[in-house]
This record gives sequence, C-alpha cells and structure tokens, in this order.
Amino acid sequence: MTVYHRRTRVAAPLDEVWDFHSRVGGLEALTPDWMNLRIESVRGPDGESDPEILDPGSRIDASVRPFGVGPRQRWTSVITDRERDGATAYFVDEMADGPFRHWEHTHRFFADGSETVVDDSVAYALPFGSLGEAVAPLARVGFEPMFRFRHRRTRALLE
Repeated sequence: MTVYHRRTRVAAPLDEVWDFHSRVGGLEALTPDWMNLRIESVRGPDGESDPEILDPGSRIDASVRPFGVGPRQRWTSVITDRERDGATAYFVDEMADGPFRHWEHTHRFFADGSETVVDDSVAYALPFGSLGEAVAPLARVGFEPMFRFRHRRTRALLE
C-alpha cells in the first residue's frame, strides 16, 4: 500500500474548518474544475437523500472526467469514521467503487490557537496487481496538484 500525505495550516478556527469539510459542498468546492466532478447522489447512513452532515455510513456517488478526456469514471465513497474531540477532529472516507483497488482518505484537523492544521493522508493501491504496485509512487504526480489545490482553496475560502 502506498501513502500520500499533505499538511497545511489554515488561519481559521477548527469549528469553521470542520463544519466546511463535513458537508458535500466542501467536497465540491475543493475539487479542481479540471476534474469535472459530478455528484450523482448523496445518501445519509439511514438512506436519507442529501444529508446536511456526512456522518459515518453516508455514501457519495460521483463521477469525474479529468481534463475532459475519456469516459466518466464512477466513484463511490463511504464515510466510515468521523469524530470530534475537543481540539482534534477527523473523518475517513473509503472508496467502495471506483478506479483504485484501494482508497482510504483520512482527513485530520488540529486546533492550534485560532488556526487549524489540516492533514490529509491517502492510503491507496492501483489496479493491475504487481504492475500497479510498481507504478503506485508515480500517482503522486496526479495527487500533488489536486491536494495542493485543495489546501490552497481551503485557505482562500476560510481565511
């Protein structure tokens, strides 16, 4: 399993950063336009449509078409864990269906005075067995601009 990691500091309180990332609107706002994201449906843990907060069990069905090239790629994420405890918070989304053999994205948030440290960690495995494992470190080439955008956009929207 390969892990991608990125951390940034946001000049905004944990409450605001946490609330923003707890909603599907945060995902939409933080996905670069070149990914051509389309949210197909969002279901809460009890099956309710378009829940306000993405609690564990929430399911997001989406599709992307990076750079408008090729067919749309379907992607289903499930929120598997979510917790807020004082000055720290985190949630985990796992790919239930999509282009990776494995995808687990842990979003961590740490209050630091009036600022928040945002920490993203993605454990992933590409398809195609040992060939996918051999080239997995190269996926960083694609992850880096996307997560750089996400962190810059978080600062731009919340600071």
